Amino acid sequence: MSQQYLHRHLSAAVLEAQRLAYGHHQTVPAASGPDRLGAKESTFIAARDSFYIASLTESGAPYLQHRGGPPGFLQVLDPRTLTFADFGGNRQLLTTGHLRRDPRVALFLMDYPARRRLKIDGTAEVLAADGEAPEVAPEAERVFRIHVEAFDWNCPQFITPRYTAAEVEEQLRPLRQRISELEEALERLAPPPS
Repeated sequence: MSQQYLHRHLSAAVLEAQRLAYGHHQTVPAASGPDRLGAKESTFIAARDSFYIASLTESGAPYLQHRGGPPGFLQVLDPRTLTFADFGGNRQLLTTGHLRRDPRVALFLMDYPARRRLKIDGTAEVLAADGEAPEVAPEAERVFRIHVEAFDWNCPQFITPRYTAAEVEEQLRPLRQRISELEEALERLAPPPS
């Protein structure tokens, strides 16, 4: 677990909740500065085809939105920067609007089959998709750039494995091949029609 993530999230209220529930609380680590994504995090992020992003409204209410695309649509630009293209959708621009007042975001990335999850805190900016961010598709309406502050790998407990259609198909392919081989073998063993 990232020390910076714990430093950010082990607030006085959290420590009090731990003390009331367990009779003691964790020690808050010293601030260590923004975390840097490593190879493990970069590989995990590049394989994701979706994630959730949380932002805050002007009144401080949380807002959570799902983002999806082909694996790799959320890109690691460097150890402290992520980016993704924003394409036309329902045209509400809720997250885009929220970030104009408060740039803080939290990302939640899941790998259901492997029962792994990565949480990322950061600040985000919205850029025009007109050359300010050359790493995105030309049909993007805008680009989100996220400056990573902290991250944490969460425990796998209670993550129910779920699979995409492509993942299920990959698992079924050898079974279908074996069924085909067995059917052919049965046909060769069957007596000729009389």
